[in-house]
Amino acid sequence: MIANYGFSATLTARPGTGDRLVDLLLTGLDEGSPGASKQCVVYLVARSASNPDIVHVTEGWTSETDHHRIFASEAAKAIVAQIDPLLAKEPEYTDYVPVRGKAAF
Repeated sequence: MIANYGFSATLTARPGTGDRLVDLLLTGLDEGSPGASKQCVVYLVARSASNPDIVHVTEGWTSETDHHRIFASEAAKAIVAQIDPLLAKEPEYTDYVPVRGKAAF
């Protein structure tokens, strides 16, 4: 599948909660979670090299419609509800249209 819509998000955790934030974001790859859907073709969680409480998420989706539909699910809402209390400030988002790339983990 090809990613036709994507975004990156920078999340700043409350001091000392970066590990918990990363663990929670990685549950997005569990069966039944948003990142495990076939419409999600890229789901990358990374940390800042200089601040372990800054976490970056990059996602690529088959379409913006698919992204919004899947994030309206109860599984996605449950993850987001657990993330919000860990954040020191609002996430920063950058949306984009993927052109080409490669991912191997």
